[in-house]
Amino acid sequence: MLTRKQHDLLIFIHEKLENSGVSPSFEEMKEAMKLKSKSGIHRLVTGLEERGFIRRLAHRARALEVLRLPDSAVPTRGGIGATATRPTAAPRNRLMPRVVEGNPNAPMPGTPVSVNPYNARDIVTLPLYGRIAAGTPIEALRDMSTQIDVPIGLLGNGEHYALEVAGDSMMDAGIMDGDTVIIQRSENAENGTIVVALVDDLEVTLKRLRRKGNSVALEAANPAYETRIFGPDRVKVQGRLVGLLRRY
Repeated sequence: MLTRKQHDLLIFIHEKLENSGVSPSFEEMKEAMKLKSKSGIHRLVTGLEERGFIRRLAHRARALEVLRLPDSAVPTRGGIGATATRPTAAPRNRLMPRVVEGNPNAPMPGTPVSVNPYNARDIVTLPLYGRIAAGTPIEALRDMSTQIDVPIGLLGNGEHYALEVAGDSMMDAGIMDGDTVIIQRSENAENGTIVVALVDDLEVTLKRLRRKGNSVALEAANPAYETRIFGPDRVKVQGRLVGLLRRY
């Protein structure tokens, strides 16, 4: 599920292309979305690109292509946010993110498993909380019914949970779209550690953590994505990467 701003921007880009054949400039998108800076538009565009709704055409200025529209709506000529009743078919086998309702300051849902590696069986069942963006942050997902079996050798002491990765911004660290990452719950992490980070108490992302002075940087492992820098009070560590599972 897209955020309202992402949805409205996607419809605006689509209608601009339909009407003029030229994608809107960042300035036009900023005005249409009523944002104060182009950096907000950059984040929205990157989020849409990661989720497979648009793509940027190489070596061409102002070149965006709409690949698909939200499966819940088809844009009309009624302006930003207008929808028709006919749904756009969603690609097969593609899971779409769902936003968690409720208190953004609440801990991750479910009860994580506490593991003692000296007194455990070979397989441990962990809660699988859903998809986490390895790109522009998205809200953490709630899925109380899904669990996953994990080899005990991937775990250490403490509490663990699993998340499914969406996006390719950590591909150079060997983390691909669709992988399942095993996270050890922790509120602290050393520089260079890949962590689950809560940004502004609203959004969760998987990134490499760097601290310098009073700044916190969340680094992608893909040169196509920019490093995001925050003040120390805007980022909270919710866990660190300790393992990865992949299906072929």
